[in-house]
Amino acid sequence: MKKWLTALFSLALVLLLAACGGGTEESKDDSAAESKEEEKKIVIGASNVPHAEILEQAKPLLEEKGIELQIETFQDYVLPNQALDAGDLDANYFQHIPYFETQMKDNNYDFANAGGIHIEPIGIYSKKHKSLKDLPDNATVIISNSVADHGRVLSLLEKEGLITLKDGIDKTAATLEDIVENPRNLEFDTEYAAELLPQIFNNDEGDIVLINSNFAIDAGLNPLEDSIAIEDSESPYVNIIAVRKGDESKEEIKALVEVLRSKEIQDFILEQYEGAVVPVSE
Repeated sequence: MKKWLTALFSLALVLLLAACGGGTEESKDDSAAESKEEEKKIVIGASNVPHAEILEQAKPLLEEKGIELQIETFQDYVLPNQALDAGDLDANYFQHIPYFETQMKDNNYDFANAGGIHIEPIGIYSKKHKSLKDLPDNATVIISNSVADHGRVLSLLEKEGLITLKDGIDKTAATLEDIVENPRNLEFDTEYAAELLPQIFNNDEGDIVLINSNFAIDAGLNPLEDSIAIEDSESPYVNIIAVRKGDESKEEIKALVEVLRSKEIQDFILEQYEGAVVPVSE
């Protein structure tokens, strides 16, 4: 009888300890889940220069707000929007507003503009001519094959007095067909992707090459020193943080835009790029 009671007591003790142990593990699991739930992370796609460099400066400022920033770099203008649409990214930072709007229209993307951060002026480069005044008749003008860039480069060429565009059109959407005056009979080459234009310039192809500042800087060019003409700071082509529609109201996205517009980041942009990249505050 005594042995039987002892065995029964031992069994009860084992069951009690097991129950207590199970409760402890469950508590640990709950705590881990809560901790994981509290963690905030943004996966953002960006061009190498200047976007990814600017984001690297923002990382520690976001960490102070409890947000981890994971940066995925891209070399082209197509994949970052595809990745955002697929849900592989939470945001991207590489494109200006006209391109963003064209991409949404052409691809039925349901995106939102979470905020503008900076402007990258397009520059005109030449190894053959020191000034646009030296440009001969029938000169070859090389621009990117991205139609979304054409209005921008044509507007710059018009401002420099090389061509005239139709009156009453949206010049951000202008095409080669909208040129009504071309006194020097400029010939336009639109064969190359935007990221290849620095190499085209270095190969001394064409008379002038119009290059986005991010690709120019990435290739070791200084837009302010190496270009023979450049957009001014009033350009409407603001580079933005793009997100899927509805995500612009998320606290971590708002915090990202706030940090990128902070004085610390704006000062970094001005110092690092010496005017080749211009920050915006709203």
